[in-house]
Amino acid sequence: MNSVIPVTALTVTLAVTAFAGPEAPTGFDNQTNGVVDQGTHLLDLGQFDEVEQVQNGLGPLYNAQSCRECHQNPVPGAATQVTELRVGHTGRDGHFQTPAIPIAHGTVVISGRSLVNDRAICPEIQERVPETETVHATRRAVNLLGDGFVEAVPDQALVDIGRQQCKASNGRICGEWLVVPIVEAPGQVGVGRFGWKDQQASLLSFSANAYLNEIGITNPLFPNEITTLCNTAPEPNDMRGPDGLFDIDRVTRFIRATKAPAPDPQPSPQVTRGSELFDRVGCGTCHVRSLTTAAAGTKIDGGTYVVPAAMGSVTFHPYSDFLLHDVGTGDGIVQAGPEEYGGAVFQMMATYLSQQPLQFTQNKIRTAPLWGVRLQPRLMHDGASLTLRDAILRHQGEGAVETQNFQRLSKQDQDALIAFLSAL
Repeated sequence: MNSVIPVTALTVTLAVTAFAGPEAPTGFDNQTNGVVDQGTHLLDLGQFDEVEQVQNGLGPLYNAQSCRECHQNPVPGAATQVTELRVGHTGRDGHFQTPAIPIAHGTVVISGRSLVNDRAICPEIQERVPETETVHATRRAVNLLGDGFVEAVPDQALVDIGRQQCKASNGRICGEWLVVPIVEAPGQVGVGRFGWKDQQASLLSFSANAYLNEIGITNPLFPNEITTLCNTAPEPNDMRGPDGLFDIDRVTRFIRATKAPAPDPQPSPQVTRGSELFDRVGCGTCHVRSLTTAAAGTKIDGGTYVVPAAMGSVTFHPYSDFLLHDVGTGDGIVQAGPEEYGGAVFQMMATYLSQQPLQFTQNKIRTAPLWGVRLQPRLMHDGASLTLRDAILRHQGEGAVETQNFQRLSKQDQDALIAFLSAL
């Protein structure tokens, strides 16, 4: 069935999945999940791994030379411990403001973006954080494996989770959703689920944004360089290939065809006990075990993508609600501006975006999916927690009661819960 939620002058069409379907395939094996054939998947993997050079558009400001550089442990597409830097300051009105960063000896100022790139193709444009910017945040690169299933979850399913949390907890835990522009579908919006602030709703929007802001490669959705200084490559950098696809299309197709992260195949009785405690303590309220995708043939991403047969009505286990929560670790950054959606799309949607109370995202972070967490030695969005116990104890705010519940457990039961997490 379909339902419509009014959002000011715009609407978001939301499909509701009524039943759980077959299990999503899992594995760290570079094999397709069935959305495309294996040969196509390996070709797309090659695009994901490709190391960009200055002559084909790298920079001028950038963080990495390939997608794989920030998403590789143990296979391309997985999470790593690579971090990015975001900064800004608090204005007189108490609201977050993006920085003004001078480059080229102060002759040019980079503004309108919280991201500060770590690298530059020539020394005079290297970004440095001014003393005026007192809000600092680092964020780990996110896992991308299985995100095709995440993309195919109906918007309404995420909205319903947030509402159910709020009702069941009498307002103590209320996952919030951000409705954002879908860059490839001008004028269309969707419930954000990608990025630490849920700033993107589709994988193509996410990939195109990363190509520009993380690698410096201009593309059809983000055609303008952050700065033209030192830039010698012809524009746009991402050109349509003989098959009619752009590089961002191939990378997006690669992500959509990845399997979900696989849990440890050898669970122990202690892990089984820990799984029961995970729910008893209340961790599963936000770290939702299971979600189900929309039916095959459902149009999503503003009508630009149709859920394929291999992904329709599939159940998967991300251990996340993909909603925004305040658990006491907020980084102070508000993220919904030109850098996320491109200048033209942002201007077109500026009135709509201004009507959302975006400042609520300042101290909220997307619930970290726990699938594959056993392969992440640095935890939480900032990588500042080095043990699972530390990560649990950092949860305050909406997660304070759950932290207290964990602390009340016996040492044996605490160890069992941690063993369970260590098996994901």
